[in-house]
Amino acid sequence: MKTFADKVVLVTGGTSGIGRATALAFAQEGASVVVAGRREDEGAESVARIEQAGGRGLFLRADVSVEDEIASMVARTVEVFGGLNFAFNNAGVFSPPAPITEITAEAIDRILAVNVRGTALCMKHEIPAIMESGGGGIVNTASFLGIRPFPGTAVYNASKSAVIGLSRSAAVEFATQGVRVNVVCPGVIDTPMNEEMRAEESGRDFLNGLQPMKRTGHPEEIAGAVLYLCSPSAGFTTGTVLSVDGGITV
Repeated sequence: MKTFADKVVLVTGGTSGIGRATALAFAQEGASVVVAGRREDEGAESVARIEQAGGRGLFLRADVSVEDEIASMVARTVEVFGGLNFAFNNAGVFSPPAPITEITAEAIDRILAVNVRGTALCMKHEIPAIMESGGGGIVNTASFLGIRPFPGTAVYNASKSAVIGLSRSAAVEFATQGVRVNVVCPGVIDTPMNEEMRAEESGRDFLNGLQPMKRTGHPEEIAGAVLYLCSPSAGFTTGTVLSVDGGITV
């Protein structure tokens, strides 16, 4: 029997990269998967891949910086599939590197609104639905930059450190109520976020050189970590920060 047969999974930021790979991996293990994001064409493509793999998928357009859209996303998930067992809160934004003396207030607000407030509000609405469905788990995406800051990304670093703090607090709050909350911290992964940089040899060399394994990671490697954290094998695991980063934070 597949690990997530008869389970319902919600993936935010599921329109590409890590989110899409994880949505597909859950579907391949038997889950019904809701892909949430802002880009409808890419969302439809994610669902098409899920269905090609024999799974059940649904795209919901949602901006996680808007609470009403989060509430509707969770409610619609429950309405269509009958409940919610697991959530992968992966939606996030980055900004071009710049010294903190040059970052704009608008950029700060956008990063915090999506990465921090969005994660908090997703959990606010997901946790009751998971409890109502008999329990399950949440995995939130932070980053190696939430553990090991680099110059030029101060506010992004802070936002991902905050995701870790939010997740660990929620893990403690709901440890006896059937909801496990964990964090995955990717290193540099082959995603659209860094595609332009990877297109140049100098950019690839720089990114590869950051990590002791001397390569960038693949979205499927993060997906494997997320599925493990949601699986019965991780039933005694909550509040954990799992780095999947080629050794960059060692």
